[in-house]
Amino acid sequence: MPTISKGAALQTVITTFEVTPGTCQDILDELVDAYEAVISKQPGFIGAGLHVNDAQTRIANYSQWEKREDFQAMLRTEEMRVRNRRINALCKGFEPVMYDVAGVFG
Repeated sequence: MPTISKGAALQTVITTFEVTPGTCQDILDELVDAYEAVISKQPGFIGAGLHVNDAQTRIANYSQWEKREDFQAMLRTEEMRVRNRRINALCKGFEPVMYDVAGVFG
C-alpha cells in the first residue's frame, strides 16, 4: 500500500494523462490491466492508485517504488514499452514525474 510520509526512503511517481470522455475508460482498462499483469509484479513496486476527474478528461496515477531505478527498469521492459505505446495512442499525452514528499497534513 502506498504511504505518504515526509522523508520516506522511497520514490513517488505521479503520472497525469490527458484524455477525452470517449477514451477515458479505455485508458483506465489498459492501466488496470498493466498494474494487475505486469507493474505490480515488478521488483521494488510498493503500491499505486488511479484517479479520474469528474469530466473524464484527466487521469492521475500515483505510484510508489523502493528506488527510482526500480521504476525506470519497469518502464524499460519490452512489455511496458508495448503497453505505453498503446496507451499513448489512446490519449492526448501522459507524463510521469518523480517526486519527493515535501509535506503531509491531516
